[in-house]
Amino acid sequence: MLILNRSLGQSQTDKLLLICISAKHLTLCLTIVLFSASLSAQTKKIYQKAYFSNGTLKAEGWLKNNKKTAYWKFYFQNGVVEKEGHYLKNKPSGYWYFYNKNGSKNSEGHFKDGEKTNWWLFYDDMEKIDHKCQLKRSQKNGYCLMYKNEKLVSASKFKAGKKIKEWTDLKAFKKENDLRDLLN
Repeated sequence: MLILNRSLGQSQTDKLLLICISAKHLTLCLTIVLFSASLSAQTKKIYQKAYFSNGTLKAEGWLKNNKKTAYWKFYFQNGVVEKEGHYLKNKPSGYWYFYNKNGSKNSEGHFKDGEKTNWWLFYDDMEKIDHKCQLKRSQKNGYCLMYKNEKLVSASKFKAGKKIKEWTDLKAFKKENDLRDLLN
């Protein structure tokens, strides 16, 4: 009994085994100990790495109960980071970053329940903001602001992915819209 106790090396299991030694129902007690050890193994977070067939790292991150959780990083086959962010119950959650194969930023934004939401930033080849859009359920839903050489050149309004209207000057935009809508 003591050999099994030491090989498990878990303080809770150790206590249960000591109780089992003095218990009348040793078989039942051992079953409980082994079951509790198996449950604790199932809820542990495991750091996982996956590789492309050429041996280059493809993805790395945490698993809990065989589901992606916490921070993950994915790579292109050339070894450059493709995207990075957090998972919650196997779905992207929180703020994520996406990159091009050369390592420059492509886009960044929020996920909720695996769907793109809130403001997203999209970059040009020089990593300057090309446009930023409000998204809901991974579709444009709200305003999109277009930039050229880091200057705002137009604004569009979308509903469920369809463009409703576009403005090319601030005066016309302010006349028809409340600037506070840009804060959401």
